[in-house]
Amino acid sequence: MIEYELGELDLGEVRFAISPLNEVGLALRIFRDPGRYPHHLPWLRMTEAARSGLDTEVLAALTNDRLWTPDFLHPLPTSPLTRFADELAGVAALPPRVVRAKLLEVHDELPPALAGRTDRVLPRVVRAVQGFWDACFEPWWPRMRAVLEADVAHRGRVIAQRGLAAMFDDLSVRMRLVGNVVQVTTSDRDGYRRSTTGVGLTLVPSLFSRGGSTPITPEQPPQVMYAARGVGTLWMADRVTGPRALADLVGEARASLLALLDSPASSTELGVRLGVTTSAVNQHLRALRAAGLLTSARHGRAVLYLRSELGDRLLRGG
Repeated sequence: MIEYELGELDLGEVRFAISPLNEVGLALRIFRDPGRYPHHLPWLRMTEAARSGLDTEVLAALTNDRLWTPDFLHPLPTSPLTRFADELAGVAALPPRVVRAKLLEVHDELPPALAGRTDRVLPRVVRAVQGFWDACFEPWWPRMRAVLEADVAHRGRVIAQRGLAAMFDDLSVRMRLVGNVVQVTTSDRDGYRRSTTGVGLTLVPSLFSRGGSTPITPEQPPQVMYAARGVGTLWMADRVTGPRALADLVGEARASLLALLDSPASSTELGVRLGVTTSAVNQHLRALRAAGLLTSARHGRAVLYLRSELGDRLLRGG
């Protein structure tokens, strides 16, 4: 059992944060045992082609048979707005001796992909993790983040209405607050106990945690990664329809896209939300943009679309 002793029994001692790198690290478990994550099978199918170009040897080696992952893939996030690039840059800057020690906490004997000089292994790990993010996360991250942010908002309401203990009881059957101690039940490693005084306890919602996950060693800052609410709906297609008159004018698909695009989204994300192929979405987006109903802008590797002022007026008048 892992125990975190809270210095103060108030919300100031407990904070919530979202970590993109944490999601990538926990998702590596799917390489070992995809059957344990049935909610994400649609995501696995959608990213199958993209994953064929990844360094899967390294990615698979970053977990073990117990589904542990090295602590450096789970840095303490500082806010709900943490950026993946900043977190990965922190990993790339770690001293090789720290990286090797964290890898040896996961593996008694390093697999071939992680053996050798750590100053050469670390850049390969960083490239592999970056590739995993680019191919399998970045196109869907706005949708993923929306689920995580909704979970944080829900936990805040529970605290306001029922108190801190009720919030912990609601996080997982493996977690509870006893007095001023947060207890996380583990079944596959030795436990530890540490105080959160001076650093607090960070709670990190995750789409890839089944219960409650903590750092392997007490030297890491206190944090618990727990299963976010709403994961079961993450890959379900949205049933969005525009006004009937607008659908009669431009068609159901294009009216639905206009209704969705009150906030920026990529064609890949829109395809997931509507349950259609990206190529089909792109055809409609091109037509809507040519008619002046959408605007677009490049954001990293993705092109994001947003309803234009003309599109707003057409939707309202529909």
